[in-house]
Amino acid sequence: MKEYLLNVPVPRSFSYVKRNIPEVTVEQRERALKATHYNEFAFPAGMLTVDMLSDSGTTAMTDQQWSAMFLGDESYGRNKGYYVLLDAMRDCFERGDNQKKIINLVRTDCQDIEKMMNEMYLCEYEGGLFNGGAAQLERPNAFLMPQGRAAESILFEIVRKILAVREPGKVFTIPSNGHFDTTEGNIKQMGSVPRNLYNKELLYEVPEGGRYEKNPFKGDMDINKLQQLIDAVGAENIPMIYTTVTNNTVCGQAVSMKSIRETSKIAHKYEIPFMLDAARWAENCYFIKMNEEGYRDKSIAEIAKEMFSYCDGFTASLKKDGHANMGGILAFRDKGYFWKKFSDFNEDGTVKTDVGILLKVKQISSYGNDSYGSMSGRDIMALAAGLYECCNFNYLHERVEQCNYLAEGFYKAGVKGVVLPAGGHGVYINMDEFFDGKRGHETFAGEGFSIELIRRYGIRVSELGDYSMEYDLKTPEQQAEVANVVRFAINRSVYSQEHLDYVIAAVKALYEDRESIPNMRIVSGHNLPMRHFHAFLEPYPNKEK
Repeated sequence: MKEYLLNVPVPRSFSYVKRNIPEVTVEQRERALKATHYNEFAFPAGMLTVDMLSDSGTTAMTDQQWSAMFLGDESYGRNKGYYVLLDAMRDCFERGDNQKKIINLVRTDCQDIEKMMNEMYLCEYEGGLFNGGAAQLERPNAFLMPQGRAAESILFEIVRKILAVREPGKVFTIPSNGHFDTTEGNIKQMGSVPRNLYNKELLYEVPEGGRYEKNPFKGDMDINKLQQLIDAVGAENIPMIYTTVTNNTVCGQAVSMKSIRETSKIAHKYEIPFMLDAARWAENCYFIKMNEEGYRDKSIAEIAKEMFSYCDGFTASLKKDGHANMGGILAFRDKGYFWKKFSDFNEDGTVKTDVGILLKVKQISSYGNDSYGSMSGRDIMALAAGLYECCNFNYLHERVEQCNYLAEGFYKAGVKGVVLPAGGHGVYINMDEFFDGKRGHETFAGEGFSIELIRRYGIRVSELGDYSMEYDLKTPEQQAEVANVVRFAINRSVYSQEHLDYVIAAVKALYEDRESIPNMRIVSGHNLPMRHFHAFLEPYPNKEK
């Protein structure tokens, strides 16, 4: 096969819808910041030049997804999309390269009812993460949700109630390689203690020249810390063990298959359910493919099949690696460790209370019929199509290279604190190093950095350090686990190099004038759960200036 290689990458997609960015003055942004109490989540998106607050639901969907939306079935009970979406999850998470893609039956408007019954409507599946047919009715284990936060809320509320009945007043610990803010918030609200067990020294290590030859998987669970925690608090006081892929709290860093396998093994040694926060499952599979021995020749779907085989259940915001604007899922393995631990049984071994039924009751009472989980039929079809898009290696490679470009751009510009390598969904800067160690935890200077980026340049990012992760409200052990960072999330299939170059130039200029960046204080909502979404703040001058 002939090839005429060039020293530039080959384009893999193009855009045919354009949105113009308005011109906004510094004075107008200052007025808006004051009016919204300096809460970055409340700042009007229509006044921003580049919005990197979150990669959740901010995706520019593909033509395949937009066309699928027109096939959305808005029926209240068992719409076609329900079957298509659950089977898309079986395809992407369990079947590897042997995918059925029943979405094509809808795309081709199949009118053969026998075929539809045999291949879509009446298929029986059991034993995995997504029961089907009568098994999903009898032992429900997959629950459609509007987003990941809803899945977490229902999961932890039902688990809390079960544990409160069994052992009233007892405080439990739920470890992870890195609970994200909403997961941690939900765990706290159930009265349990979240712990983040990772290697902070490795995280902040900077490779020579700014780039590793191989990704060092800085998002891995620290297995020794996990074992020490189990020994210290007792396995009976740990209702589940989590792993987040990729590790958003720990700067979006990749998690190796080895770590997932070893964490699962330890959990199962003590009969503790092993759960995944799988919002960025595809990006993590990409890192495994490119960096872990034995996976280079495997497809993203094959790697995902192995990764999900180690878990007993998972939650996921599919507004990330569903390449969609809406959707989430809570699922657990049929008759697996999670089901056994949280269901109640009679003396003869028959089921007294199935935890899946409890979850389904809560799902229906909170988010509507289980066939749609607060999503429209159009959302469901877009998400089903989007899951397959996330199995596309070229798309994932382009996305990760965008993150690398931004991170290395900061590094080459002389900005201190850039976490390397870049994650799969964004770039993080260590605020302690950015400010030369001159700002204390009480200054919330990372939030000051975020607000100043909005004020000066119309760039919105997400502070995920001392302020958002509630450093001041944690125990000393938990404080040591906080990564005081700011995240630049890159929206899927949205930004060009022009946008990234603008961000690099702005951060370089702000870094060179960092002593003028204000500190921030909380004036309202200090103790609210997940306070960064709704607290009021105000800036005050940096005394170091």
